[in-house]
Amino acid sequence: MNDLSEQAVHFGPYRIHPRQRLVLEAGRPLRLGRRAVDILLILLEQAGNVVSKQELIARVWPKSVVEDGNLRVHMAALRKALGDGQAGQRYIVTVAQRGYSFVAPLSIEPMALPTDGSAQSQAHNLPLRSTRMIGRQALIDALVQQLPQQRFITLTGAGGIGKTTVALRVAELLIGHYRDGIRLLDLAPLSAPSMILPNLAALLDLTPDEHAPLLTLARSLHTRQLLLVIDNCEHLLDDIALISETLLRHAPNVHILATSREALRAEGEYVQRLEPLACPPATGNRAQALGYPALQLLIERAMSHQDSFALSEAELPLAIDICQRLDGIPLAIELVAAQIERFGLQGLLVQMEDNFRLLTRGRRSALPRQQTLRATLDWSFDLLAPCEQICLRRLAVFRGGFSLASAAAVIAGEQIAPAEVLGSITQLVAKSLLNVEPGDDEMVYRLLDITRTYALEKLSVAAELDTTRERHAARCLALMEQARDDWELTATQPWIDRYAPLREDIRAALDWGLGDQGTHLLGIRLTVSAMPLWQELSLLGEHGLYVGKALARLAQSPAPNPHLHMALQLALGSFSYHTQGGTPQTIDAFAYARRLAEANNDLSGQLRAVSGHMAVNLCCGNYRQALAQSLHFDQLGPQADPLLDLSAQRLRVLAQHFAGHQALALRNAEQVIQRMAHSGHLNRFTHGFGVQYDQGVASLTILARILWLRGFPERAWRTANQALELALQINHGTSICYTLALAGVVIARYNGDAAAAHSLQELLLQQAQKHSVQLFHTWARHYAGATPTQAMPGLGLIADTLVTFNAGAVDAAMFERAKSGAAGWCSAEILRVRAEHSDDIPAEALLLEALGLAHQQGALAWELRSATALARLWQRQDRRQAARELLDSVYGRFSEGFATQELIGVRRLLDELQDKRPA
Repeated sequence: MNDLSEQAVHFGPYRIHPRQRLVLEAGRPLRLGRRAVDILLILLEQAGNVVSKQELIARVWPKSVVEDGNLRVHMAALRKALGDGQAGQRYIVTVAQRGYSFVAPLSIEPMALPTDGSAQSQAHNLPLRSTRMIGRQALIDALVQQLPQQRFITLTGAGGIGKTTVALRVAELLIGHYRDGIRLLDLAPLSAPSMILPNLAALLDLTPDEHAPLLTLARSLHTRQLLLVIDNCEHLLDDIALISETLLRHAPNVHILATSREALRAEGEYVQRLEPLACPPATGNRAQALGYPALQLLIERAMSHQDSFALSEAELPLAIDICQRLDGIPLAIELVAAQIERFGLQGLLVQMEDNFRLLTRGRRSALPRQQTLRATLDWSFDLLAPCEQICLRRLAVFRGGFSLASAAAVIAGEQIAPAEVLGSITQLVAKSLLNVEPGDDEMVYRLLDITRTYALEKLSVAAELDTTRERHAARCLALMEQARDDWELTATQPWIDRYAPLREDIRAALDWGLGDQGTHLLGIRLTVSAMPLWQELSLLGEHGLYVGKALARLAQSPAPNPHLHMALQLALGSFSYHTQGGTPQTIDAFAYARRLAEANNDLSGQLRAVSGHMAVNLCCGNYRQALAQSLHFDQLGPQADPLLDLSAQRLRVLAQHFAGHQALALRNAEQVIQRMAHSGHLNRFTHGFGVQYDQGVASLTILARILWLRGFPERAWRTANQALELALQINHGTSICYTLALAGVVIARYNGDAAAAHSLQELLLQQAQKHSVQLFHTWARHYAGATPTQAMPGLGLIADTLVTFNAGAVDAAMFERAKSGAAGWCSAEILRVRAEHSDDIPAEALLLEALGLAHQQGALAWELRSATALARLWQRQDRRQAARELLDSVYGRFSEGFATQELIGVRRLLDELQDKRPA
């Protein structure tokens, strides 16, 4: 076939626009994976001809080495999504030993850009469709119409009946109908009710208040118009009922579609029970029988496992009998269809009669549908080879998706060798007991929740639960160690995409490893290695809980590992700093870590402990101590490592800035930015630091502060905005808080932009709440002029900053700090404020001292403020010329910022001083 890029291809219910890589089904976009679209377009190019496996692999994966199995999985997924085999319709066939061929009739049409659906909002997190719907279209159409009016619908029914499939299809058809999108919350991986709200809040990008999290979350949705799909509610019924009622009460435009084996019994809930697929009667002709969805599903799934499968007239009664015996339960039909190639329909029916004796059709012995599925699972499990049975039950420990390598690590052990795993996994997929989701580069395997629950029972009965959990925790540890190594070399989003989906498995492994029955050393090591995950996801509260448990377990050890102990103390210091401030516990944690590092000659540990303690000193306002620590950091010899050397230079910038050496700090800050640019910003977080923020964000934040003090208010504002944009782009919560607290809000206030300052204060408050960073929440409250709800020690930097806003009083202790120079960067400002608001101190002498100190520090901004205050004083004393000359000499050194309120005020004062009339 000719080049299709300028044409549209039509077959069955599908229209393909190759240039846009768009597949439409009945005018609506069909969401397929990138590789699946590649395969379909190649097959359409050569429709009617056989395309070899080698050609497909070479064109779809031109830069990767992949195996035939990878192609087979993607091909199976494509066929399933297209409904290949439904009602006997074939689109793609396998030609033995040669490849694949597109065989359906198609037509070529002039390309016209689609008008229906293609421009719809993609604000959703729905998975790609894995299969076409069979037998539910009328129900789906009704739900699509009903949901916008009903607001809260729960789909109920037995396990395996297809609730999730129906819910996802309804949600998919409603894409674009909700202004704020559609969000799917899968509860299957969650075992504890306490995890629901944090996951829901993260999903909706909301910040629940710690005192009334559900209510604040619900009120935050008041203006949103969205659909929330809550899947697999059966083990958390009461909690989901309460959450749903609260959301609906306070968020009038939020709609909920839930799935559960039983109703939630919540206020406002409409229950829609899913019935089994309709089975054809034993009597009737072939055409009528093929119209029943249970038989359609059996045939399609049989064809997906066996290309040559065709239902003969003689076999029709057998197929109908099978559907009836399985009560039309979709999952049961899928499991049985996977065995047709092995036994044939006649042999399969004999197997079922022998093994499903409980499933007789007589009235007295007819069983509930859930038991039908249970018996089908038992039968499918019994048909597995011993190796396959071991594989299935051991896979039950995974909470989410997993790779083949992870499966092998957890399965291999007693009774099964690593080499046997691949074959067993392939068989489990072929027998529909294990789902596979083709990713662009790696297969992701997943057990259905009902299959996982079944396999977990088998694992427990086999007395293998603890040993399998230990291998699972060891695999999680290996993955987190790899994640930690990648952390310094991988860009943010790819890193998060790769490792964030593991969090439920990491939680499960930590809960087991640190629990009473777990292997504590494994749990402690995993706590240490998983730190980057909690750091990237800004889950400080959860991180702190695991660190506390790990320290408690370590204390019980007769010979605690010093390296692990040091790492946990560093983590405790960082966690305590962000949640409690500069408390003795925070300082003790960093000091303890340093002693452990010194005792074990661990240079990296010493650097992290020193830098962590230094961050606490800066927060406490102990700027001289921080400067001394930065010099000690240099003495530890990081120069041999370029990354550590860069970290050391950034420490110097921090210390020099806060200690009051602005010219020196600016030179170093600009060098840091330049060095980072040359390194390609590969190292996301500052190597060797005890308190972690994104390195680019942190460097720009301090540069913005220095620029403002040096007399560049416009450059400072642009740099602060650049830091915030970067923090928001990488979506790292503590980094967002850091740059807002130290630069964004501060420079907006300094420049007199009240609207921007208010907006940034609100963002700081929201982000600090969302990520449980009490330190920055306290800063935000102080900035807003409110008394924080709880006192937090060690906040000298905040008090100093408030003085520079003219919002804080200067007491005797603060005045002495400034006089001695201990107040560092803001000493001149403290002297100025004290001179302007105190009657018992000679103002002129104090202002002259402030002016000289600001000049010495290279802080032109503070020079201007002191000169302005002195000029006003001299103006009142009728010393106009001296006032004008002083003020003009400082003002004249500015090259920008003349539209800021402060410089406008100075220009007005200069004009007044130029006027010879009395003031």
